[in-house]
Amino acid sequence: MGDLAFLLGHLTELVIDPVVHRFAGLFDLNGRVGALFIFLSYAVAYGLFRFRKYRGLTEAWSFWQFLGGNRVHFHPSALLDYRYYFVRGILHAAVLVPIIGLVDPYILSSGDYIAFFTRLWGARPQVGENLGLSLLYGLGVFLVSDFKNYWVHRAFHSRWLWAFHKVHHSASVLVPVTASRVHFVEKLAGKLAGVVALGAYAGVFWYACGGEVSRYTLFGVTYLIFIFNALAVNLRHSHVWLSFGPVVEHVLNSPAQHQIHHSDAPRHFNRNFAINLSLWDWMFGTLYVTSRTPERIQFGAGERDDDRYLTVYSLIVTPFVETVRKIRKARSAQTIGSGASPSAS
Repeated sequence: MGDLAFLLGHLTELVIDPVVHRFAGLFDLNGRVGALFIFLSYAVAYGLFRFRKYRGLTEAWSFWQFLGGNRVHFHPSALLDYRYYFVRGILHAAVLVPIIGLVDPYILSSGDYIAFFTRLWGARPQVGENLGLSLLYGLGVFLVSDFKNYWVHRAFHSRWLWAFHKVHHSASVLVPVTASRVHFVEKLAGKLAGVVALGAYAGVFWYACGGEVSRYTLFGVTYLIFIFNALAVNLRHSHVWLSFGPVVEHVLNSPAQHQIHHSDAPRHFNRNFAINLSLWDWMFGTLYVTSRTPERIQFGAGERDDDRYLTVYSLIVTPFVETVRKIRKARSAQTIGSGASPSAS
């Protein structure tokens, strides 16, 4: 009886609780894929629909069709996204949390930076809490996080990490929860990079202020994250074309720009890695700006084996199989090359 209770407890902790938490996350303002932000995004989409309908710029006869209708929202790729959204919660509890817990003690924290600078230059006078500092600190957190996200995203488009990021790009239609179609290896890398980057930033900022400063929040969410999530962020993973125009898109990432990033056309490859600020794409030469006229796009990774990512199991396991194959192939080619070099000389 005791063993049964123990097993049920573990089952609840590793499966039931994470699934319930993921469902509750749909009503949490801390997540991008939340009911409020989806509603705000679709409100913007409805305004676009009415405007384009009035101007005769769309053939859609209803708002549902304008969003993609049944062919998008009940497409096998979308149905896979809905299932994977909840599986991600289980993977987070079973894999990410334990790994982060193991690694965390070995990563420098904000306190480590404060202690180092205090020994080096002495203690700083306490500036004290005020709105200006909270706004400035929140701005810095947003910029550091967004900059980190750009480079993590770009890194996962590289040869050795692409198989894991391909999980996201294998979606052949885009719906808001496609944002959660991310392999746990990529999620882990992003989390660890965030801990390192934000730990350093907080340590330097807090030392300068002589003590900890809290971020300014709106409804419990860092204010800039809340604002960006409210600006039609869920239209990025949709079939609704919304361009901000070439001027604004040098700074802010539009839904159309992210749809370009998901295109399977070679001319769109390795463009628009940014999450919120396309400023990073502009600075590092990966920017692709759009116009009001929608481009014809087919979504996907643009590879022949996209059909290998059609189940929850394949989304989790296939990237490991593909990466091992790449490593073996590279080693084999290296062995052949080194064996052929003496005779060639």
